[in-house]
Amino acid sequence: MNKIIGTILIILACGLGYFGISKVTNSEASVEIVGVELSATDEDRKTTGFIFIGIAVIGLIGGISMLGRKE
Repeated sequence: MNKIIGTILIILACGLGYFGISKVTNSEASVEIVGVELSATDEDRKTTGFIFIGIAVIGLIGGISMLGRKE
């Protein structure tokens, strides 16, 4: 049972990590007008992305530790 839960945690952690990274990288936009570059960032989206990445790391560690246990 621990191996099934550990595997599910690892898969969910990979998915959350992917969504977190995509939120962080897509939170910035820039436009260049007449040689002047204007950029804007969405801090809430970036913060949400970092939270997803943190939860993914915790889930990955939990999944690996559950797979490493001997029953």
